Amino acid sequence: MSTKNEYPGADITVYFEAKKCIHARVCVLTLPNVFRVNVKGPWIVPDNADAEDIAALAHNCPSGAITYKRHDKDKQEQPPFTNLIKVLENGPLAVLADVDMGDSEPLIRTTLCRCGASDKKPFCDGNHEKAGFSASGETEARESEPLAEQKGKLTITPLENGPLMCKGNMEICSGTGRRLNRTQQTSLCRCGASKSKPYCDGAHVGIGFTTA
Repeated sequence: MSTKNEYPGADITVYFEAKKCIHARVCVLTLPNVFRVNVKGPWIVPDNADAEDIAALAHNCPSGAITYKRHDKDKQEQPPFTNLIKVLENGPLAVLADVDMGDSEPLIRTTLCRCGASDKKPFCDGNHEKAGFSASGETEARESEPLAEQKGKLTITPLENGPLMCKGNMEICSGTGRRLNRTQQTSLCRCGASKSKPYCDGAHVGIGFTTA
């Protein structure tokens, strides 16, 4: 069952999925006439801006909470040329890729919890701030060879009471974009206790991490 709310317009339909939102405020700060706060009735009004501007805003929504469908079918968003996983300073993993997490709909961007405190696992909900999570986004880079392909399907499987198992072409970067690793398979910590962040080192077992 879809958890997206739908807001149709003449040229574009906007979708909002609250469980993925990390309140980055890209929407309300960039197009406040479309994404309206403290109003009665629908808070998203697509016809208050050009479809191109709304699509560009959706591309900058880090969590993937805002997506869209253009009514001119040739202008739908396409997966990126390079699958990226960014390790944000003291925060989540920001994914920009052709992602398969078992959802029925395509997923291009999302933010995934790595502190262990989110109430919306595997997605980030901002609880890393309340939990005082501290983890650098500028970790040491690993030697890696260029990938034959940089794009393609990236499967991310949140293991029960364990890490994020990632399979497919991917480039792991710091929050500033510095390359940390290129790989086709890795497991990424989501309990917050690994000493090898962003990678899993098995610490979830010792701390009794649960995804329930």
